Amino acid sequence: MADKWEKTALLVIDMQNDFILPGGPMHVAGGEEIVPCVIKTIQVARERGIFVVWVVREHDPLGRDVELFRRHLYGDGKANPTSKGTKGAELADGLVTKEGEYKLVKTRFSAFFATHLHSLLRSSGIEDIVVVGVQTPNCIRQTVYDAVALDYKSVTVIIDATAAAAPEVHIGSKYFGYEKHWSDDTNSTGMVQLSFLN
Repeated sequence: MADKWEKTALLVIDMQNDFILPGGPMHVAGGEEIVPCVIKTIQVARERGIFVVWVVREHDPLGRDVELFRRHLYGDGKANPTSKGTKGAELADGLVTKEGEYKLVKTRFSAFFATHLHSLLRSSGIEDIVVVGVQTPNCIRQTVYDAVALDYKSVTVIIDATAAAAPEVHIGSKYFGYEKHWSDDTNSTGMVQLSFLN
């Protein structure tokens, strides 16, 4: 089983203050509630030797690298969500990177779009991916779809370590994949609760 974990990566997506803290410009209502489950998932991943990748948004303060539909949020006197070097771009309290883990900056929903994530994972011998973070219908779902399209052996979303702006959206989003687990040997997507890791 140790060999399996060496071929697994945990993607921790967008667990940053601007998404997690109430009042943040990109606040995800369920984000704060999942922090303990995300911390537990990371702890289990570290114990098993799973490669942890911290996927974050860090934008130009003028919004030149942001999706067109969000550019109105950037500029002088505006919210400038997850701008490089700001408190809002920092990881939420309780989330701390460790030596040997990797930070990947993205500027779109998918962690794979216009990044070197696929190259990083393949060169690290990764075949299976586990995903936690925010938010389910956007960055989580798009990253999962891209991982499946890129032929990762299994792609798993931990449902109690992911969240959406509204609980019904999160629960509805859980049906975008197949009900399989990350121990399966076939190409699959799946969603499991944190208790599966224990």
